[in-house]
Order: sequence, then C-alpha cells, then structure tokens
Amino acid sequence: MDYKSLITGIGPMALDFLSEDMIIVFNENAPAELAELSILHKECQVEREIREGDVVAFGNSSYVVTAVGEEANHTFRAMGHCTFKFTGKPEVELPGHIELSGEGPPEIKIGDMLEIMFT
Repeated sequence: MDYKSLITGIGPMALDFLSEDMIIVFNENAPAELAELSILHKECQVEREIREGDVVAFGNSSYVVTAVGEEANHTFRAMGHCTFKFTGKPEVELPGHIELSGEGPPEIKIGDMLEIMFT
C-alpha cells in the first residue's frame, strides 16, 4: 500500500530551504522550534521502508528516489521526519536525507498531498 498524507502546515522558514534544493518534513507533532523550519503533514502509518526507485510526490510534482540515508526510514516512521533533497545524487550527504530526482523543487501548499508510491 502506498503512503498518503495531507500537508497541513508550512513553517515560516520552511520554504527558504527550497533555495538549497531541499525541504524538511515532520508530522504535526513536531516541536515548535522544528515546525518553524518544516513542512507539516498528518501522521500516517508507513507500510514499508522507502527505497531507491520509489516515487515521492508533493501535490502534482513527482520525483524518483535515488538514495536513502541510513536514518531516514527510522525518523520518517517515528516522526514523519526526513529531509528531501532535490539534487538526484546517487548518495546522501547526511543519514536523515532522501535524495530525489525530478524537475527541480516543488511548489508546496497546504492541502497538497505528500505521497510515496512504493515500487
């Protein structure tokens, strides 16, 4: 089963990270100081680990996973948290990163869906 979660909030500094080709996501239980930096989404059950080749979508923008950090699946399951990087590199820079390949960073708004299509 695929993962689908409603984007419910955008921290005041969250979209600033798009200029660095990345965004930080957390579920709605994020501490206030982290929520300011994050795209917030409803807590949902994750059926399996995110892997290379899976597809991540923000609204109408889709990306292929090219690399997954060793901590990213753990923090995504526990807190809905990871950092999505839009550089498409074959390796992550940090253990909580997930690299995505596609047409540059998405335009994200409240009410969009965060989806992961498992392949």
